[in-house]
Amino acid sequence: VQLQASGGGLVQPGGSLRLSCAASGTIYSINNMGWYRQAPGKQRELVATTTREGTSTYSDPVKGRFTISRDNVKKTVDLLMNSLKPEDTAVYYCNADIRVRISTPANRHWGQGTLVTVSS
Repeated sequence: VQLQASGGGLVQPGGSLRLSCAASGTIYSINNMGWYRQAPGKQRELVATTTREGTSTYSDPVKGRFTISRDNVKKTVDLLMNSLKPEDTAVYYCNADIRVRISTPANRHWGQGTLVTVSS
């Protein structure tokens, strides 16, 4: 199983960016999917998660600015980030709770991380 994240880059304050993450490999089902981030010198923190049914939760710093969405057929999860601030600068990681067989429990898998830099 692999998670491939993409879409990071340099953006000015107030700008927007969309991150995408695609799951591939032997997958029976995917439960929760989400995004975390880790700023320099800080611990990794939750950004947003979404259930298989599409119920989403957001951390307080990004509420109202970020939107998480997923496509269960394509096995992707996106993060649309609007009104970006310098404090949003971080490496963003996607994750997914994946069952590879009907008989096995779900395990959490992580993408490789994509850098988002918000600066003028």
